[in-house]
Parts: sequence; structure tokens; C-alpha cells
Amino acid sequence: MEGDAGNTVHDGTRHSGQTESTGAAVILRVLRVSLHVGFAVLLLVALVRLVAGGITGPGWITLLLALLLAAFYLVGTILEKRHAAGRSRFDPRPYSGWWLGGVSLLWLLLIWTSADFVWLAFPLFFLQLHVLRRRLALPAIALSTLLVIAALWFHNGGIAPSEQAGAEPAGMALQLPMVLGPAFGAAFAVVTGLAYRALFLEADNQRQAAEELRRTRAELARTQHDAGTLAERGRLAREIHDTLAQGLSSIVLMGRAAEKALDDGEPAVARERLRIVQDTAAANLAEARNFVRALQSPDLEDGSLVASLLRLCEKTEAEAAARGASLSCRLDVEGAPVDLPAALQTALLRAAQASLANVGVHAKASTAVVTLSFLGSDVAMDIYDDGTGFDPAALTARPDGSGYGLTSLRERVAALHGRLDIESAPGEGTVVAIRLPLGEANRSAAGPAPVKERWQ
Repeated sequence: MEGDAGNTVHDGTRHSGQTESTGAAVILRVLRVSLHVGFAVLLLVALVRLVAGGITGPGWITLLLALLLAAFYLVGTILEKRHAAGRSRFDPRPYSGWWLGGVSLLWLLLIWTSADFVWLAFPLFFLQLHVLRRRLALPAIALSTLLVIAALWFHNGGIAPSEQAGAEPAGMALQLPMVLGPAFGAAFAVVTGLAYRALFLEADNQRQAAEELRRTRAELARTQHDAGTLAERGRLAREIHDTLAQGLSSIVLMGRAAEKALDDGEPAVARERLRIVQDTAAANLAEARNFVRALQSPDLEDGSLVASLLRLCEKTEAEAAARGASLSCRLDVEGAPVDLPAALQTALLRAAQASLANVGVHAKASTAVVTLSFLGSDVAMDIYDDGTGFDPAALTARPDGSGYGLTSLRERVAALHGRLDIESAPGEGTVVAIRLPLGEANRSAAGPAPVKERWQ
């Protein structure tokens, strides 16, 4: 049983039952086992000498004390080891001082009865260093050393007086081994104990650092998982808003327009609007299936971004006409088109879809222009309409889920390290300007000086 509140000692075994694999922990375990083995060997040697000399009278008391010391020492060691290994809830460390006191008392009784037990002082020195605080351990070691010297002196009949003047006293030759042996043993124990203590502290620091690293890794993993979950939710919200939600909104408007055409006795017009409803529903179904497969927009699978934007402009005009509105929508391309990464193509297409959907539903515009510009290191897209305009600062998402388009667009552009600017005012139309940086490979493929094309 080792360690108290001020000087806890263990061999690197964690209370969870798992063993530290550091080299320092292995050395600590070896030293710890060596201490216990040394105590057991010295006690066994003393018992063998006691039995070999014949047990008579007081010898039985000595044998009983020795066996009691062995049992007391073993019980304390086992209790401490079981607690350190996590196999026992009982913590013996608060009682380590009493345990050391009992071991020391039994040892004192033994050295009073026989000199063979004085050598147990050497492992006892290490126990005092490990169990007691340093300011108490050093005086305890010094006192134990004096007791060893006194016991040796007592059992050897004292120091004989000198019989010849000027000659070395006969007792002096006996005194030096009795003093120097225990003194050197105590000094060695102190130096070794301090080194053991320093090694233990280093091993404990490594253990705490390893546990902190494990906690940090676990927390980082949880944080990354939560961030990934939120990012995926945000991505799905943007995709759903810019595709399914806009498509469903268009279906609702086309359905109402078809119903009105039927009421007005115009079955051909109603049939045309129902065709638009079918086309929009089919496109949304394709988008939903691509969400499940985590693929890019189906509008980009069969052609380039330019072709997809051209089809979007044509669709916007057709839907506006089906609703009875007059809207001219065209695509302008500036610069030499280059192959864009899928993420950039999807972001620009979604931005155009969301912006033109707002133009068709809210702006009451007569003209909308989508300008796609390849600028070497960047790609830009402007969506202009001459509609009623609005105040961008006053636009917020509404509880019913509408009004989320600009927020979704900002998040999409920010995820690609791009820039989004919105210029609008009531009665003055709107310009949505997006600028996204290209990768290094696309910069070299940007081609020569810009030229201007018009797609109508």
C-alpha cells in the first residue's frame, strides 16, 4: 500500500484496468516489483537463519512477529495493487501512513529481538520515501538509520575499549562497518528514491498528456461530426429550395393558370400549361433521384453550363408566357468558356434558377438577362431584371420557409470562397452579381482575351 495525498505512487497502471505502454511505466513496474521482492528475500533470509539456529523461548515470539510482518505487508500491497488495476472500489491510499506505521513497528520489535532483521531497513527506506511527504521521509530515514546502527551495536555487545595506548581501538574497527553500512544504504535509498519519484512524475505527465490527447481527439471528432451534419443539412436545404421548392411553386402556379384557362373555355391553353406542369414535375423527380444518389444536377449531365443556362432562359420565358406574362429572358456569354469544376457549375446553375424563379414570380419584369463571364482566374455571373426591385436589407426568411433564396445563395457562394453582391431598390430593378475563383488548372485554360457571344 503506497502513496498518500501528497505523494501518490503507482506503477503506471490506470484505474480502468488498462496498462500504460510507455517505457517509463515499464521501468516503474520493474522497480516496484524489485522493492517487494527485495523485502520478501531479506525477510526470508532472516527467517531461515532464525529457524536454522533453533527456535527456543523468545525465538517463537520473533517467528510470530516475522510472520505477522509478512502478512501485514502482503495484505497492504495486494489491496493497493487491486485498486490501481481497477478491480476494487476500496481505496487504501488514505490508510497508507497507518500501514507504514504498522510495518515500521513490527520491524522495530524484530530488530530488538534479532540482528538478522536489521537489513529490512533498506526496502523500508524506499517505502518511507514513497509513502511519506519528503519533509517527513528524510527524518524518518535518518531515524531508521540510527536505529539500525543501535541494533547492530546492541546485538554485537557494544564497542570494546582500547587496551593499548596509541593503538587503534579494537572497537573502532567494529564501529565503522556498523555506521558506514547503514549510512551508505540510506544515502543510496534517498538518491534512488528521488530518481524513482522524478521518473514517476514524468510517466504520470505522459499519461495525463495521452489522456488529454485522447479527450481532445474525441471532442474534435464529435465537433467535426456535428459540423458535417450541419453542413449537410444546409446543403440539402439549399438544393431543395433552389430545385424542388421552386419547381413545386411553379407547378402550383401553372396548375392555377391551367384551371383558369379551362374556366375561360381555352382547352388548348390549358393543355399547354399542363404540359409545363408535367415537364416541371419530371425535372423535379430527376432532381430528387439525384439527391438520393448524391450526383450533380441532371441539367448538367447532358451538356455544358452554357447549354443548361440557355435551356433555363427558354423555360423561364415559356412559364411566364403560360401565366400570361410577357418576359424576355436571354443569356450572354463573355470570354472564352472553360470547363468548370462540378461544384462551380452547380452553384452557378442553382443561382440562376433561384434568381429567375424570383424574377418570374415576384419582379413583374419584362426583361431578364443572365450574363456569364469567364475572367481568367475567376468566373462571374450577373442576373439582371427590370422589375419592381426591392430593399435587400429588409428581406428576411419567413416562417413558412419562403424568402430563403438569398440566404441560400449567400451560403452557397461563401462555401466556394466567392462573392455575392445584390443591387436593387424599389422600382429600379435588380442585379444579382456572383464571382467565384477558379482553380489553378482552370486559370491556365482560361484562353485568350475575352470575346462576347449572345444566346437568345
